[in-house]
Amino acid sequence: MTDTQSMTTQELVRRTLLDEHGDFLKEAVAIVAAQLMDAEVTAQIGAGHGEVCADRVTHRNGYRPRGWETRVGEVELQIPKKRSGSYFPSFLEPRRRCEQAIVAVVMEAYVNGVSTRKVDRLVEQLGIHGMTKDRVSALCRALDDQVQVFRDRPLEGAHPYLWLDAKVVKVRDRGHVYPKALVIAYSVHETGRREVIGLDIGEIETEAYWVMFLRGLRERGLTGVRLCVSDEHLGLKNAIARVLGCPWQRCTVHFVRDMLRHCRPAQRGMVSAALREIFNADSHQGARDRCGEVIQRLQGPAPKVAGLLEAAEEDLLAFYRFPAPHWSKLRSTNPLERVNREIGRRADVVGIFPNDQSAIRLAGALLIEQNDEWLVSRRYLSEESLALVLGDHDVDEEVVPAKPIAA
Repeated sequence: MTDTQSMTTQELVRRTLLDEHGDFLKEAVAIVAAQLMDAEVTAQIGAGHGEVCADRVTHRNGYRPRGWETRVGEVELQIPKKRSGSYFPSFLEPRRRCEQAIVAVVMEAYVNGVSTRKVDRLVEQLGIHGMTKDRVSALCRALDDQVQVFRDRPLEGAHPYLWLDAKVVKVRDRGHVYPKALVIAYSVHETGRREVIGLDIGEIETEAYWVMFLRGLRERGLTGVRLCVSDEHLGLKNAIARVLGCPWQRCTVHFVRDMLRHCRPAQRGMVSAALREIFNADSHQGARDRCGEVIQRLQGPAPKVAGLLEAAEEDLLAFYRFPAPHWSKLRSTNPLERVNREIGRRADVVGIFPNDQSAIRLAGALLIEQNDEWLVSRRYLSEESLALVLGDHDVDEEVVPAKPIAA
């Protein structure tokens, strides 16, 4: 028996996720294939591992390795052997496109919140037999292991920039359907690479919940946060001050959208252009000066917008105190919109999640793949510019030369 085969699922998942070049989908296919083979051998032998059964016809006799070429890369299978008779996995039979079937099973788990009944039905339709509901539940637990290890992994090094985002999903709980907040934390590591560092689901977005979530990140090793970026939420803002003690940057894109709701349709073009002037200034002081001018201009035609802008000025301009090359990435949560849209698209397909764990499973699977892409792609920010942020002095426009940023 090889070392990989002797590992528990939890150990295999942990090793995969700690490997910088780990391939989540490939490992998921390998885990599902191993579960399928074990189910088929159990059915042929008439007993499970170590089970005493009068119907047993033979015993297991180790494993033999076999490479399996799939669309997600070569998977190293460990095919079980029997003391008498032979065993060959049904999904390796000629002309059977079962690699697609196994991937489809995994994707079914993602897209449908892993209803064991749905996955069980899909497996039967694919002609793969020996899969009981208990076995389908075991497959789901294997995927849950991957997501849980990812969520609980220790955080190393400094994470100077942190983005927090929450999406409302519908979850069935205690016989009713409730809206819950699916909370995700992204960061830029001191090496300049982006990471997904947190995922959770909460009843509502209260300050108490955000405090608990941020403390969980701190306990896992989150340090060195210099700026936290998110949409406007009073409870979140207070939690950031209490737990992280760092400045907060309110998303400027969401702010502009919110302000357009406080003016007449004919005024929206004028208000949007005026606000963009502020966020495209070439220095912190220049932005403050423009902000004052815009507030004066809007007091007559759009007094509500002028008042809200004045109250939010400090939070909207916090990004100007950091290196100019970082400004376009810090002034909003837009760099995360593609990932958030993908999660939203899958969540919309599900509609109502059967429980909290199914929502975590779907989002976690997608975020693991996204995190792997970020680990091997080019750096999001340079280490040299991040060294200025992590230094002892405060970074502002007097330390870092200011450069105009395109809208």
